[in-house]
This record gives sequence, C-alpha cells and structure tokens, in this order.
Amino acid sequence: MEIEFYGATREVTGSCHLVRANGRTILLDCGMFQGHRAEASAKNRRLPVPVADIDAVILSHAHIDHSGRLPFLVAQGYAGRIWATAATRDLCAYMLADSAHIQEKDAEFLARHHRPADPPLYTARDAVRVQSLMTGVPYDLPVDVLPGVQVTFVEAGHILGSASVVLDVTEPAPTSAGHVTTRLVFSGDVGRTGLPIIRDPRPPGGAHAVIMESTYGDRDHGSVAGAREALGRVVRETAARGGRVLVPSFAVGRAQELIYDLHQLARDGAIPHVPIFVDSPLAIDVTTVFELHPEVFDRAEAFIRAAPQLFRFPLLRYTRSVEESKELMARHGPMIVIAGSGMAESGRILHHLAHGAGDPRNTVLVVGFQAEHTLGRRIVERRRVLRIFGDDVPLRAHVEVLNGYSAHADRTELRAWLDAVRLGSPALGTVHLVHGEPPAQEALRASLAGAGYVVAVPAAGDRATVRATPADAPTDAPTDAPPIPRADLEEAAA
Repeated sequence: MEIEFYGATREVTGSCHLVRANGRTILLDCGMFQGHRAEASAKNRRLPVPVADIDAVILSHAHIDHSGRLPFLVAQGYAGRIWATAATRDLCAYMLADSAHIQEKDAEFLARHHRPADPPLYTARDAVRVQSLMTGVPYDLPVDVLPGVQVTFVEAGHILGSASVVLDVTEPAPTSAGHVTTRLVFSGDVGRTGLPIIRDPRPPGGAHAVIMESTYGDRDHGSVAGAREALGRVVRETAARGGRVLVPSFAVGRAQELIYDLHQLARDGAIPHVPIFVDSPLAIDVTTVFELHPEVFDRAEAFIRAAPQLFRFPLLRYTRSVEESKELMARHGPMIVIAGSGMAESGRILHHLAHGAGDPRNTVLVVGFQAEHTLGRRIVERRRVLRIFGDDVPLRAHVEVLNGYSAHADRTELRAWLDAVRLGSPALGTVHLVHGEPPAQEALRASLAGAGYVVAVPAAGDRATVRATPADAPTDAPTDAPPIPRADLEEAAA
C-alpha cells in the first residue's frame, strides 16, 4: 500500500490523500482549500491525479475542507462511488449545494463591482450530481469498496456523521504465495469527549499506519462545561451595552451546539430575554438533518425523545430569505446573530460584520478554528481594520474567543486517542501528522516522538509505503460486526 499526501499537509484546509493498492487508486477526502483567494483558487483547480485514475472516494465527514471539491471532481468526469456515513451523505446534499451557491453569488457580486474574479469552481448542478454517486454506510460495518479493499467507518466524535476511516487492503504477500492484509487508519477530524449531542470518539485498533489530524496539537481547550458559562457571560455583557453578539459559525455541528446551549441558558434564566437569529439557510437545513438522525446522538434514548425540541424555543428564529437577513441590519437593540461561514470567508456573516464590526457595543464571538489568511484569523488577531467586500471596515467591536466550543480534540485528547489506537495495534508503524499548521504539528510531533512513536510530518506530494507481514496482519475487525458486501449495502443502509 502506498500513500500520497496531497492536501491539508502542513496546513489545515484541503484535506485529500491518495492510497494506491492492488493496482487501484483511492481518494481519502476531497476537500476545499481556504485562505488567500488567488492561492486557494489555484490549489482547488488542481487534482492530485487524472480523474480517470481514481477508482473510489472515501469521505470522512461533510465539512467543506474535507468534501468541498467533490462537485469539481464530478465536473471533471468522475463517475465512481463516493463512500461515507449516511448522515454525511445527507449533510453533503445541503452543504455542497450551498458551497456552489456561494461561489456563484460571489462571482456575480464581484462582476457587478468590476472586480477580478475566477469563475465558480463548480455549479449547483455539479453538487446535485455528487449525491447520485454517494453511498451511505452504517457505522462499524466493514464494506468491500473495491476488490481487496475494505472500509469501516468508526465514530470520530467531531460532527454528525463524522468518522475515522479504517482501510483494510489485502495484497499478495511479497515473500510468499499467500496474501497479507494491511490496515491504515485515517483519523479524519477527531472530536472532543463530552460534547453535547455528538457521541465521543472511538479509537480503532489493529493499525499498521495512522494518518492523524493535528489541528490543536500545541494547546489544550477550556472545558466543555466552561464554554457554556462563558457564552452566557458574553451574551449578558453585550446585552448590557445594548449591542449584538455576532457569531461566525460552521453550519454543521457548531451552530447546533450553540443553539442547544443558548436553549439551556435561556431555560435557566442565565441570559437576558434577547432574540436569537440563525441567519443561515445552510444551518437551517443542517438542523433538519440533525433532527432526522437522533440515532447517532450521544445519550441516544433521551435525545431521541427530545430531538424535536432541542433546536426550537421561543427566543430562537431561523431567517432563511435574503429579505429577512437584510431586516436584521435595520433592527435595534441587543440580539444574537449566528451566521456562516465559520472562518468568515463567505456567506451572510460578512454582511453582519460589515454592518457591525465598527460598533464598540457589539461583540464578535469566535467559536472555532480560524485558518491562516482567513478573515476569521484576522479578527482573532484583532486587526484594527478588516477588508470586507473590498472595503476597509474598522474593528471596534469586542472580540471574544471561546476555544471550548471547538469540535477538534486538543493535544491531550489527540494523545489519548492515539494511545488507545496503539494499545490495540501491536504492529503500529508510522504516524503521519496532517491537518495542522507547522507550530501545532511540530509540538505534537515532539511530544509523540518522546513517547516512543515513529512520527512523520509529510509535505504535499510526499509518499509513504505501508506493508504488513503475515505475522502482524490484523486478526480482528475494528468492531465485532461481520463484513458486508457491496451488493447488500443499500439494503443495510436503508
């Protein structure tokens, strides 16, 4: 088995890796790069291999930095299967269509203002075509995706439907007439323990090599419980100033966690009676997907019973239309506005920031990772002037950063996840760190190397060979469930 590292190498966005085995090529994720517009556009239009060489795509979860180039892949001629969990498939139906819509609208806006812009990476039609290729797979059921290649999705605890990917490849043994199975574990994005709604991560065993994210490899988060308390404090302080809390939020996971916590705070009387707006058509659609999949919630039985009420309460209003969004700008008095995108690179949050970032009564609340060269990162850095829609906007609003809301494991949680993988993997070889900026990766690399791990930090285009021997091939599936052949998959997933 050979791995080629193509995206999210020494950076956070653009997750994409190639696996070559048995004469076949498998794509792990096909994510969108984000950051400097021209640089990101150039990266997004380059695929790691010709489309005709790709035999299957395996998707860890629905976030755009992992799934966002699937429509581009399809537009370039890919017509093979795309494998993911059922919830990821359902989320992608909305997220990829939204991504296409944003690109088309941004291009129209820039054209109207006579500013240079690349054409959209893909269209809404391409996003719809992706759905016809996606197959939803239950968690913990091994599935034959190609001859000699089996995948199992294991709970990653990051967002609804997120998975760590267990790839078992059976190839002829190099020194005998038999065959040997090599197991690669791709962490996807590892979540935190104790998050509301989403189940805790489950580290798989039997790995010969691991591709592992390292987003927060150099720091620890505040507690999950502390994040809710801090959210209540920010709302109270901002409301007392007569201001707005503006929240750039990822539509999947983060928005629902915020809604859930604001619901609890309002119920307990811990925040004043201020209106809460979810100004994101995508977050609205994604919330309906959450309501359709309570079977994968944490504390499943209690949450299944409560699912219809988790994301609905009197203070909360969902604003879908452009007219409703514009009306928010004209409203007076305290309020909370949750809008996409999570890194403030596109979507309705840009209009709210253009309107409200200069008001010292307001608060911009950052609740997720902000990659380099994004507007969200510049807000975290408290730049005095923000560039929004080509205009300079002074940043006079308060800025609060609550890392306790991160859906990514911190360094302690990443180490605990990997230690559990190693405990069940006697033949574990190299751990390849991806999906992290260089300071975070170097800190995690040093920590893991000190604990006896063999660690690599690949650059884009680097390759690694993973080969088990008959003596150390995995003897157990990552779960107790038996393999399920492709022909039976649709019936099992229904």
